[in-house]
Amino acid sequence: MKLVVVLTFVSMAVMLGMFFQTMRQELQLRLLNTRTAEHVSEFKKGEKIIASLRNQISTLKTNLASVTDRVEELKKRKAAAEQEEQTHRANLLTCGKEKERTESNKKATMETIGRYEDDHDQKKQKAEKQLQLLKQQILDRDKAVCIFADPSIAEVRTLCGIDA
Repeated sequence: MKLVVVLTFVSMAVMLGMFFQTMRQELQLRLLNTRTAEHVSEFKKGEKIIASLRNQISTLKTNLASVTDRVEELKKRKAAAEQEEQTHRANLLTCGKEKERTESNKKATMETIGRYEDDHDQKKQKAEKQLQLLKQQILDRDKAVCIFADPSIAEVRTLCGIDA
């Protein structure tokens, strides 16, 4: 009987050990299931985030491509504007040189005109002096003619300024 009691206690102890072992394994299994579920949900969240980031990246790539195209277009326009600016500067320099040449020609022409005007004024003064001299000579001749003319003729009186 002692053997039966000992065997009963031993079998009870083994059963109790197995029960605790099963409980411990069950708890570990539940813990693993919850952790697996958490990891799966985190993984799905990560996949959603990755998918949204991929969409954003593709959107940014298309935006970057359009911006890059626009930058290239602006670079071409800038190069064309710089080329046009250089052309305008060259035209401006040519125009400036032509203006200087025209100004020097104008100055020389104005000086020539000034000299001609001075010469003209001098010649005009000489001509006026000669005209006055000639008028005086004509008046002197008229007086000399009036001395010899017959004052009885009306035409002589008017030309010589003689009163009737």
